[in-house]
Amino acid sequence: MKEKDESAAPRAPRAKAARGTNAAAAPISKDLVFRIFRDNPGKVFSYRQLSRRLGVTTKEQREDVFEHLKSLKKTGLLTLLQNDDYRLTDAAAAQAVTEPAGGRKTRRNEREPFAGMNRGGGRPVETEFGQDPVVHRRREAGFDFPNADDPTTPRRGRHEQSGGETITGTVALATDKYAFVISEESEQDVRVFTDRLKFAMHGDTVRLRLRGSRDGRPVGDVVEVVNRVRPELVGRLHMQGGIGFVKPDNRKVYFDVFVPYEKLNGANHGEKVLVRINEFPENDAGHLPVGEVVRSFGKAGENEAEINAIMAEFGLPFEFPAEVEEESESIPMEIPQSEIERRRDFRNITTFTIDPADAKDFDDALSIQQLENGHWEIGVHIADVTHYVRPGMALEKEARYRATSVYLVDRVIPMLPERLSNGLCSLRPHEDKLTFSAVFELDEKGKLYNSWFGKTIIHSDRRFAYEEAQERIESGEGDYAQEIVLMNDIAKKLCAARFKQGAISFETQEVKFKLDEQGKPLYVYVKERKDAHKMIEEFMLLANRKVAEFVFKLKNRKPRFTMVYRVHDAPDEERLQNFALFAQKFGHQLDLSNPKKLSSELNDLSSEVVGRPEQNVIQTLAIRTMAKATYTTDPRGHFGLAFDHYSHFTSPIRRYPDMMAHRLLEHYLEGGKNVEVEPIEEECKHSSEREKLAANAERASIKYKQVEFLQDRIGDTFTGVVSGLTEWGLYVEIEENKCEGMVRVADIPGDFFELDKDNYRLVGQRSKRIIQFGDEMQVVVKSANLLDRTIDFELVDNRPDSVKNREREERDAHRESRRGYRPERSGGGSKSGKGGRPGGESKRRR
Repeated sequence: MKEKDESAAPRAPRAKAARGTNAAAAPISKDLVFRIFRDNPGKVFSYRQLSRRLGVTTKEQREDVFEHLKSLKKTGLLTLLQNDDYRLTDAAAAQAVTEPAGGRKTRRNEREPFAGMNRGGGRPVETEFGQDPVVHRRREAGFDFPNADDPTTPRRGRHEQSGGETITGTVALATDKYAFVISEESEQDVRVFTDRLKFAMHGDTVRLRLRGSRDGRPVGDVVEVVNRVRPELVGRLHMQGGIGFVKPDNRKVYFDVFVPYEKLNGANHGEKVLVRINEFPENDAGHLPVGEVVRSFGKAGENEAEINAIMAEFGLPFEFPAEVEEESESIPMEIPQSEIERRRDFRNITTFTIDPADAKDFDDALSIQQLENGHWEIGVHIADVTHYVRPGMALEKEARYRATSVYLVDRVIPMLPERLSNGLCSLRPHEDKLTFSAVFELDEKGKLYNSWFGKTIIHSDRRFAYEEAQERIESGEGDYAQEIVLMNDIAKKLCAARFKQGAISFETQEVKFKLDEQGKPLYVYVKERKDAHKMIEEFMLLANRKVAEFVFKLKNRKPRFTMVYRVHDAPDEERLQNFALFAQKFGHQLDLSNPKKLSSELNDLSSEVVGRPEQNVIQTLAIRTMAKATYTTDPRGHFGLAFDHYSHFTSPIRRYPDMMAHRLLEHYLEGGKNVEVEPIEEECKHSSEREKLAANAERASIKYKQVEFLQDRIGDTFTGVVSGLTEWGLYVEIEENKCEGMVRVADIPGDFFELDKDNYRLVGQRSKRIIQFGDEMQVVVKSANLLDRTIDFELVDNRPDSVKNREREERDAHRESRRGYRPERSGGGSKSGKGGRPGGESKRRR
């Protein structure tokens, strides 16, 4: 026997007409309609759902319900979302719902639901934020099973669910409608709609019951959330009737969080906050998770509030623990003579650093001297961080946890405290510094004769910005110009050899900002990579490769000596095929028949698209087609760089894997035995995860600043290219600053367009006009929403005003004809564009 749903609202009995008579159905009272919303705060109801719960059978009852809904909306108790979807506006009744079971008392409002309620509620949230402030749209009824939103309606296959196979896996949120559960117990990822997730979030471990398949993919329901990784969310706080709701910034999060008054901790309406969820409902039949505000970042939309919110959203630390700072301050600046004597001394050899003009942490330097045999000795000297940060120290534990420095648009979140990153370890000019070096003997053609690795001490003669080094390469004049020009020539020879071996040349363009003192972007530009950048990169690649090869070859049979490798696997064959089909749409052919020639095919394609409108789209998609580089102890090689073995050795100030590589190399140089692999592999996995998180945070900060930049350019016209297509809109990326926004399909002038998924294009219904990836477009900035980090464009329309006005009237009439009461459907959430596309790996991540 089915157990009764105690949380469901009371349902009026269906009126049954006596046989042969016209018995009147029982009237529907306003109280009865309101009780459904009051007992389910936060839940959206369509007319169809209400009529089922109320047992509506006659025209008179339908009219009663409509009148009551209209009246409740007019008094401010209900909010009309769209079509016939309503939700509770004044959420004071939610207080009763969220109280512990058994603790509720009969209130006056339960007998007289309209008594004492605040009809005004202050300034409406919609006035400020312009959208539904509390409830994210849930999956509509009929999306999976008929009447799926109604907890009182038996679902098709309910008996199958109770006896279905259960598996355990990890949640990966895809959209606010569904997620995938990834499990080793299932060959395919299992799709779970969000109202079957039991409020599980991204990364949580869940136990799942399989219940068949849909569209060829297994589908399931979450039975239990086994482990919640991080029950914290960042979002905007909305106050209603003395209580709060936090609407998450992350659009994939499918629920809001209820915050009782006593848990607001001083936070105010409209602020960005970090909320910790303390109570998850047993089911989601109208209930919301309950939480408390942990930290308020200030008014939403302001620079500090938004950047700090991004940091909190991705779990980035705001400060170092006191013991870490104290430990860093206690390290002496002086280098003992005994330490100098045990190192190879490079202080009398020409040495310099080349870094960005605003850099403060210099973790690599180059030295050069000519040997008696005419060859050149070039030293790659890396800050000896592990000399100061030893195992067991609080500094070490914090660095291991952070795993990487994070470079947001207006600040750096360092892996090490400033005294170390910008002071003790930084290879500042005119100071003796401890380093760990890779020293190479090369001729002017780039041929390598010998390599040496060991602890050193250096004294940098000059600190160059990239621009200064580039001037010497181009002019051949200035201090150290001869050395820089020579090293640049050797670097070009090393680069040519690398590409001859099969390295891939695809690169994404890096966006940079010029900010004022308040952090507001003055302009956005694309960072240009010149010879000075490439020269430094080439010598860093050489050091990383040779360190990895050295450790790998220390032992000629398995098990090899444990080492931290940076690996990049060959691309998946199916993804390559899809990319080849995509490139073919632009007239570019990729021959995938010979895997050994894959890199040359990709390089040829990269050269072909240079200067063409589709360049950035093709190169970005090519990088996405590639596997992601990660850290591991398995020496699988680096496909993109065409290296059999590769490590990260050159940036220990900002990457923990480099510190691990330093320790392992030092251990083996001193004759140490092989190191246990499992702990190192675990640290590699952690570092890979933190690196991915840092990249996502960096992208979020870039997107925020791009939106902020375009806020002052509403109405301006730009040239861009189509960078993405969906059923509801096309993405356009502005060529000069890489800001990406969306043009809604409904707003494309001249025709009604539909998506042709198979051919990656939009097609006009009447004109058959085609819009596809890479097409150049003139766009006008329509809006830039800082709160949602979205940009909307309109296409430039040069047609006569009479034509545009006539089309606007036709569109308005078309939209109007689609509005109104439609009992056959329960409504759906509006789709909105999400700007931003993940890019490739920058220099510091190779």
